[in-house]
Amino acid sequence: MARARTKSSSNPFRLFAGGGAASRETYGDVSRHPLQAFWLLLPFLLLYELGSIMYLQHPTEGVRESIAAYSFVERIFRAFGVASFHIPAILLTALLLSWHVARRDPTTVRLPVLFTMLVESILWTFPLLLLGLLLQSRPGLMETSRTVDLTSLPWQARLTLSAGAGLYEELLFRLVGITLVQFIATNLLGAAREVGATIAVFVSAVAFAAYHRTTLPGGGADLTLLTYYGLAGLYFGSLFIFRGFGIVAATHFLFDALVLVAIPAAGARN
Repeated sequence: MARARTKSSSNPFRLFAGGGAASRETYGDVSRHPLQAFWLLLPFLLLYELGSIMYLQHPTEGVRESIAAYSFVERIFRAFGVASFHIPAILLTALLLSWHVARRDPTTVRLPVLFTMLVESILWTFPLLLLGLLLQSRPGLMETSRTVDLTSLPWQARLTLSAGAGLYEELLFRLVGITLVQFIATNLLGAAREVGATIAVFVSAVAFAAYHRTTLPGGGADLTLLTYYGLAGLYFGSLFIFRGFGIVAATHFLFDALVLVAIPAAGARN
């Protein structure tokens, strides 16, 4: 007697062959997995670690310029007696891999998924560019540990700082910030999941705007910049909720790299 044929899936976004729960996951599901985020962001993490050593050291003082969020995490660990320039990178890696183990996601890593995540992240940068044009402002979405004129830095240094902003500002404000506020709102205060997520996104956006320098040279707040950072915080927070940490961190990095490296280079050639 002939064995009945099973109907194969016609879903073009299905990634895993065979049976089981993994076979039913789509690109939207898998791209949110912490292991996929880790592999997508690993090149950017290495770029920041190596670039900091090569391009962000003062030639005479030996002082490293860094992202303020990176320095903040480093100072927290130093207060507990753990001092290392690489602690934030180790923390981010440990969080993503521990999260992967806790979720028990499949360990298969598909290069087409990573490539699609990169393309998707590029596409998500365009609304931020449009927002900058509407507000007649196009600042990089980063804050350095010291006051520095970014335009005076070589492009390698600006690219390195862009990678750090994408990784560590998203670590601080979205992965830790939104997760913590959402936990408090839903688990401790009893809010509905959707309400908790909305509250967390707004709190994170306010903190993100306050984190950046938005004062005018003569004093007072630059309302255009404040609005820009606040709306960007809402955008990144929503992207984190719906598309995961890997996509939002890559989008943040690519936007800063576009604004601080690619666009100035294109203008210089013209």
